Amino acid sequence: MPIDTRELMKQVTRIRVLTTRLVDDFIGGAYHSVFKGQGIEFNEVREYVPGDDVRTIDWNVTARTGHPFIKRFVEERELNIMFMVDVSGSQCFGSGSRAKAERAAEITCLMALSALRNQDKIGALLFSDRIEKFIPPRKGRQAAMRFVREVLAMETTRHATDIAAALRFLNSVQKRRSVVFLISDFLDEGYLKELRVTARRHDVICCPLTDQREISLPPAGLLELEDAETGEVALVDTASAEFRSAFAAAAEERRRKNEEAFAKCRIDALWVDTERPFVDDLRNLFARRQKRRAGR
Repeated sequence: MPIDTRELMKQVTRIRVLTTRLVDDFIGGAYHSVFKGQGIEFNEVREYVPGDDVRTIDWNVTARTGHPFIKRFVEERELNIMFMVDVSGSQCFGSGSRAKAERAAEITCLMALSALRNQDKIGALLFSDRIEKFIPPRKGRQAAMRFVREVLAMETTRHATDIAAALRFLNSVQKRRSVVFLISDFLDEGYLKELRVTARRHDVICCPLTDQREISLPPAGLLELEDAETGEVALVDTASAEFRSAFAAAAEERRRKNEEAFAKCRIDALWVDTERPFVDDLRNLFARRQKRRAGR
């Protein structure tokens, strides 16, 4: 059943206001320094001054003028930013004030507005166990808000998750090197090979989404838990300390496996909780990337 249109627009407006403020206050300036352009491009020639690198001398202009001139280059800044967003059934879950789908929309909007401010192109790939929608990279504020609407409007799907298939599709259609934000709860397996291939072609940043009730359960007695992707229902006794311990251990094992997968592919990760603010974590991620880039 589709989400109520008026409620959808309220959510979109709230996210737009929130993320615009964050871009203005913090993200905009940091964004430019941590995402590398596609290369360098010629900017101008100017007269040589002592201390300039002699390897940059433009010998043709120098010969014509009789004075030494050098070439100046600037980094080609325009990027393709792709948002791969999981819209499978598990994204509708949220034990607090927001579902994982809404948090995914916030991240998408925040980074999309930052990209647009930097004159980058943005595109989106929404997936479950199939490709739900592909939007090729383009410029324009309307594109960013469209992504947000699409992510939120699809949150009631009951489809499963196939990250590997989504990555294969991305690699088949996106030939130009891009910055790829993969936003998912990563409740899937068998995607490591495709993730490694994608990381060689693109700058991938994984954004695992979590909810506290997927990590630990309170002692609330008998509960019916439903799998949002399959509809399967299980009756569990949360009063059992043994069950709660096993539940938490399984969640910790999933996280460990994902962390290992990201490390093997040399991929940065931004771990996002549905309730905890993620801006400080994003700031730390930017700082790590900036430090790593400066050390090259």
